[in-house]
Amino acid sequence: MVYTDKEKYSDILSNSLTYLENIGFENIKADAEGYETPKSYHKRGSDINITPDIVAEKEGRKHYFELSLKSEKPKLLKSKWLFLNTLSNMKSHRFKIITTKGHYKFTNEMLDDINLTDKTFIKI
Repeated sequence: MVYTDKEKYSDILSNSLTYLENIGFENIKADAEGYETPKSYHKRGSDINITPDIVAEKEGRKHYFELSLKSEKPKLLKSKWLFLNTLSNMKSHRFKIITTKGHYKFTNEMLDDINLTDKTFIKI
């Protein structure tokens, strides 16, 4: 999710956090009230900071979660996903996308555009 959409979709973020807690994820960090903020990454040569929506651990492995929701800035969202996918591959972590009803087509189109067709997303 792009930073400008955080307030608009805060209810979906809280539903996602509840879902992850219920299926056994621990040490959850999210950009939401009551949670520690995940580590941000600064894009060199610009003023863009990339912060994963949710970072959690399960069975000793770190997972990055991104909420896929319709956005006004799809190009920024694509670059964020590509960065997090590359980061997770380099460090043997996992990168997963969470979406909800009404956003499935948008998510599939975004994944096709950036050649991440092997990714399956979590439907909440």
